[in-house]
Amino acid sequence: MRIAVTGGAGTVGRSVVGHALAEGHTVVEIDRPSAPAAGTDRPAGPVRRPADVTDYPALLRALDGCEALVHLAAYPKPWDEPDHVVHNHNVTASYNALRAAAELEIARVCLASSVNAIGGGYSRKPRFDYFPLDERHPSYNEDPYSLSKWLGEVQADSFARRYGKLSIASLRLHAVTPARPAGRAEWRDSDLAVRDLWGYTLARPAARACLLALTADFAGHQVCYVVAPKTTSGIPSEELRREYYPEVPVRGELRGNQGFFDCTKAERLLGWRHDE
Repeated sequence: MRIAVTGGAGTVGRSVVGHALAEGHTVVEIDRPSAPAAGTDRPAGPVRRPADVTDYPALLRALDGCEALVHLAAYPKPWDEPDHVVHNHNVTASYNALRAAAELEIARVCLASSVNAIGGGYSRKPRFDYFPLDERHPSYNEDPYSLSKWLGEVQADSFARRYGKLSIASLRLHAVTPARPAGRAEWRDSDLAVRDLWGYTLARPAARACLLALTADFAGHQVCYVVAPKTTSGIPSEELRREYYPEVPVRGELRGNQGFFDCTKAERLLGWRHDE
């Protein structure tokens, strides 16, 4: 398959490019001209097509001839740039990616969403209705990054309704990192860790989920949590809930160090597990 990857130079992008090449796919890496190439250390690297994803004609040209798209290019947090820049860039980029896929008849699209699409780490005080969180939970986002990720999912709903041949997966990733974060007490007890629900996603499992989303048997738009099954904390999850979120009920169980995100949909729909 000829797979386009926007944001290929990022943490997730480098892993997606590497996995796709290892599986025998042809990869078209799309990044801004100033971004480093993801595949420079590989003898048979990707085809590199520099383009700004907010420039629709340029993105359209870069995607020409591709059969699938993994859209990762975005500001990954709300403080990289002023609020309006983060929001407008991310929302325009996701719309352009979906519109270009529809125009070029690229039927399989994977979008990098975020657990923050419902609010969380970047909220002043996150609101959670229940644990573990699943894809039916409403959004209470309030910052420009989280809003942009939520709107990317809404855009995908719209495109799936209009273009019946599109299969779009929005993967809610979480603080993607190459290696498992250390469960240090100062991090565990930090305000960000509490708002983030002590979660993370490793880069390799994130990349596998992206590639599985391009071949899984589903139609329309589907949202899936793609998060590690255990927290970064050494404290049992139920104790963390009682200390930091005593008002939030548990639907089901929080056994041991079980994560606060329910990823069973990704397992069922994509055949994915976050094997560490």
